[in-house]
Amino acid sequence: MSTAPDITTIAPRDRAEILAQALPYIRQFHGKTMVIKYGGNAMTDPALQQDFAEDVVLLKLVGINPVVVHGGGPQIETLLKRLGKKGEFIQGMRVTDAETMEVVEWVLAGEVQQDIVGLINQAGGKAVGLTGRDGAMIRARKLRMADQADPSREHDVGQVGDIVGIDPAVVKALQDDQFIPVVSPIGFGEHNESYNINADVVAAKLATVLQAEKLLMLTNIRGVLDKDGQLLTELTPRRIDELVADGTISGGMIPKIAGALDAAKSGVNAVHIIDGRVPHALLLEVLGNEPFGTMIKSH
Repeated sequence: MSTAPDITTIAPRDRAEILAQALPYIRQFHGKTMVIKYGGNAMTDPALQQDFAEDVVLLKLVGINPVVVHGGGPQIETLLKRLGKKGEFIQGMRVTDAETMEVVEWVLAGEVQQDIVGLINQAGGKAVGLTGRDGAMIRARKLRMADQADPSREHDVGQVGDIVGIDPAVVKALQDDQFIPVVSPIGFGEHNESYNINADVVAAKLATVLQAEKLLMLTNIRGVLDKDGQLLTELTPRRIDELVADGTISGGMIPKIAGALDAAKSGVNAVHIIDGRVPHALLLEVLGNEPFGTMIKSH
């Protein structure tokens, strides 16, 4: 793991210059909403956790409204193993029976969400944890998932939800009042049943209904890579179809890219998949001019 650079050697004049470079971005994004999908190593490495929390608080204090949506795959796996259950995935979606759903709720709403809230509060922010039930935010129904190779076949993935609608009123009320919402991707159905929803899909849909300026997805890779491991800095819908067809984009990357593309097509100005293993990745993306990760374009 890289250690933080020694900034004591930077001359005061240079330091001021570096800070001043952020001004155009702060001006451009002041008052705008940014939805951040928080996942991967950035969620488990203590130094990166702290960087993430500091970045979110800094963005809030300069007048940008961050909304955090988190996953929790590794933490869910750990608890399932302890209970003697094995996680199963179909096309990047977790198969969720009633017992697994209980575990998902415990882990996401009980443990992971509260850890993130604590980190942000420790960094000087005011975070509030929400699930899709709070403020009747995420209404869902059972996901009907068609087979990729044979669309006439359907997979039953249990209590995995498809979003029917998102009411962002509770998020708006919080962010207008200096709070930072932290959302767990759990929805509810018409009979009050719980649904496990892919966090990338929730982040993308939330970004759309909030008319967010940016959707930022933190991952464990540099962005989307081609067959030779080279970073693809921009992706169009046509290129995405080609990459899915030849297997370059597969598994958990499929819902991530599909959600990102939906958001881009629905008016979210910029959708980026960025490397959450880079210290202060959020600040580099939002307040810097270096191209970073993969940008998803709507056309």
